[in-house]
Amino acid sequence: MSALRRNTDYGVYLVTDRTLCRGRALADVVAAAVAGGVTVVQLREKHVDTREFVELARALKGLLAPRDVPLLINDRVDVALACGADGVHVGQGDMHPADVRALLGHTALVGLSVETMEQVREAEALDVDYLGVSPVFATSTKTDTAPPWGLDGLARLRVATECTLVAIGGIGAANAEQVLRAGADGLAVVSALCAADDPQRAAEELRGAVRSVRGW
Repeated sequence: MSALRRNTDYGVYLVTDRTLCRGRALADVVAAAVAGGVTVVQLREKHVDTREFVELARALKGLLAPRDVPLLINDRVDVALACGADGVHVGQGDMHPADVRALLGHTALVGLSVETMEQVREAEALDVDYLGVSPVFATSTKTDTAPPWGLDGLARLRVATECTLVAIGGIGAANAEQVLRAGADGLAVVSALCAADDPQRAAEELRGAVRSVRGW
């Protein structure tokens, strides 16, 4: 296993959404959030053409690489290969994780969204680095999701698997510690950072929750 796969900290995981950035440049929001403690960035772009997606990805890769923050691409393996991203995150209806791994190789990060316990059991046989537990709480940033896991569901999932769990959906500073104590290894957030008045400060608060639960 590569050093990247062994050492990546999923504690504060930013999933981008330019529509929530309130007119600010995406790169500026990402840079501020990273300064505040974001440890992984996933570029999610559902409504742009491939050329623009690649340009955005290359710009973020150039921003994040000197800071040693991994860049993952949502869904698009071709975009990840074009920009030299560190990995890809896929959902249940996207390219199969085994095919993603075959294309990206064994040094890349591969994440998979899970919405049911059955999907979790299936994922345990796959070569993925983490499971995106989606959604933990109801969220307005993604409407095509299964019923929320809730804290109790997340806790049951933690008992059922040794996979790294990254929680997403309705997470912010107010409930971050609860989510971590229920069993999440990391917090994936969208609006809590992209729409924040001060993305750096918002990231610092989330990072503080991670430190508090981890005891450092």
